[in-house]
Amino acid sequence: MSTKPLAAEFIGTFALVSATCGSALFSAPSGGGLVAVAIAIGLSVLMMAYAVGHISGGHFNPAVTMGLVAGGRFDAAKAPGYIIAQVLGGVAAAAVFGVILNGYLGNGPVTFNTFSAISNNFGEPGGFSALAVFVTEVVITGLFVIVIMGATSPRAPAGFAPLAIGVALMVLHLASIPVTNASLNPARSTAPALFAGGTALANLWLFWVAPIIGGMAGGLISRWLQEE
Repeated sequence: MSTKPLAAEFIGTFALVSATCGSALFSAPSGGGLVAVAIAIGLSVLMMAYAVGHISGGHFNPAVTMGLVAGGRFDAAKAPGYIIAQVLGGVAAAAVFGVILNGYLGNGPVTFNTFSAISNNFGEPGGFSALAVFVTEVVITGLFVIVIMGATSPRAPAGFAPLAIGVALMVLHLASIPVTNASLNPARSTAPALFAGGTALANLWLFWVAPIIGGMAGGLISRWLQEE
């Protein structure tokens, strides 16, 4: 397999996680709230789908890759390489923002979040149960993959897939950030958890299992719906 699709997946996921880290670490606590995060993430996928989607397919997400495998849209033999590139792209983006956070020189009240605060988690004081988080992630990731499969169908309007996918991601983040901090994407979850440590890292397994189950379910459902 050519290295260009892998590079495109690395760059696309780097951009997505950069949008996540930048908006969640800095914009959200400065008054943007969850709306700023949802918009940033949705638009990051929209822009990268147009920028490099024609090179790799624009997955930027292990759950999407596995969902497309289940939906018959992607070769399973290529999935491991895509997933590795996605995780590395996400971790690289989080590392950049780790440097940025460590460069803060102010002495006044801190007006930004930490990696722990923006990581996906469950069971913390005031948080939701593992079951609630699991169900949320399965459902929203399944719906996301159904949108991707439908928007990229040969019968769908040409040229609008990135717009539909970006808007869907924005809407699903608005619905799920209060419950799970909105993963839908194991690479996105892995990146800040590695720098947060603690329970974010210990509970990371759920944010691999649930989105991949949801993504594959969405792929199978969409394959049946569209008779592919």
